[in-house]
Amino acid sequence: MPRQIRLNAFDMACPGHIQQGLWTHPDDQSTRMNDIRYWTEHAQRLERGLFDGIFFADILGVYDVFGGGPGDALRGGVQVPANDPSLIIPAMAAVTRHLGFGVTCNLTYEQPFLFARRMSTLDHLTGGRIGWNIVTGYLDSAARAMGMKGQIAHDDRYDLADEYMQLVYKLWEGSWDDDAVVMDRARGLFADPAKVRAIRHHGPQYSVEAMHLCAPSPQRTPVLYQAGSSDRGRRFAAEHAECIFLNGQKKDDVRAIIADIRARAAANGRSAESVQPFLGATLVIGRTEAEAQEKFAEYRRYVSSDGALVHAAASLGIDLARFDLDEPIETGRGEAIQSNIDIVAKAAGPRWTRRKLLEQMVLGSRQAPWVGSAERIADTLIGWSEETGVAGFNLSRTVSPAGIEDVIDLLIPVLQEKGAYKTSYAEGTYREKLFGHARLPAEHPAARHRGTA
Repeated sequence: MPRQIRLNAFDMACPGHIQQGLWTHPDDQSTRMNDIRYWTEHAQRLERGLFDGIFFADILGVYDVFGGGPGDALRGGVQVPANDPSLIIPAMAAVTRHLGFGVTCNLTYEQPFLFARRMSTLDHLTGGRIGWNIVTGYLDSAARAMGMKGQIAHDDRYDLADEYMQLVYKLWEGSWDDDAVVMDRARGLFADPAKVRAIRHHGPQYSVEAMHLCAPSPQRTPVLYQAGSSDRGRRFAAEHAECIFLNGQKKDDVRAIIADIRARAAANGRSAESVQPFLGATLVIGRTEAEAQEKFAEYRRYVSSDGALVHAAASLGIDLARFDLDEPIETGRGEAIQSNIDIVAKAAGPRWTRRKLLEQMVLGSRQAPWVGSAERIADTLIGWSEETGVAGFNLSRTVSPAGIEDVIDLLIPVLQEKGAYKTSYAEGTYREKLFGHARLPAEHPAARHRGTA
């Protein structure tokens, strides 16, 4: 019997997320991003498909590396305009019971006290279904938007993140006891002051003395996602992350990254199963192979190569517009997503060019799509799960909502027939559904802050 596969929808509150140009397809509805009904309908659709969650990407800047400005990003709708995903989640939660919500929040530019309050509020409002994708940023445009001259150095951002995590753990786990809220109407006693305490944190980056403003939420600490695959990112994930998000690579590479992070987690006193890997994937599915290929050919007609280059340039930290089509691209080591450069070099060779990059971006992104019948795609997902150890997949948007409807109506029934996908939701919080317990386990570093000032 194959292992149960988990699925997240991978999305963003913008027109062009990963597959650049597909928002121009006549059936695509992602341009309804400002309509709350678009998101509530989407949430109900995902819950019908028994999706574990929707994973929201987000950025705080614009893609202005390609050509030295934001013009091409604006023309192509390449992750701009981008709305705040955290404001969409309560509406989606109100029309669902089980769907989880992973939201990307950049800790580099968020005051930890205010951020902790917002996440606890979301955890309350969703009934314990909130997760946090921990990012430290990679855009100079975001740093400038926050009043800085440029980004903090890559590894220094992770050092800041380590301290940030300790501070929010203190707020979420240590400020209120579980039984602090009494709500005794007869005595007029809402909370017992003896069971609520101020946390005190004085570190290199942050100094906070305050009680958490929210009572304990169902999960206290949200489910923790992290997507860094650099050496420093893996160290951070091994200490903090419950779910890791990996970009598509070769199976051997994915297997090695998972084994490395789990070994590092074990060295930190955590169990291997306390870290669940999710692999990014793009699916084009048909009832038959011919139908899938026909759909793929149709989607390709709407791809924006320029949009794909704009996105790639920002995530690589390289102005690809400066290079001719067949001119070798010198990468160096910048402050963008370092693991992306390594992935591209492996796929296109050490002397890769714009032409080689464009040959990979057949559907408007560097993530090569898996195209085939529902039967073939089901076998592909099962194979990746069994051969690499990935727990599930973050499925990026193609044409919305048609691509997700194909997953729900065509793929999931086949996965269920093969015993590789659930037929109903388990009860409980997001963390309970993923791990079987509502709160972080005692082995997690957050636990050491419980009940302490």
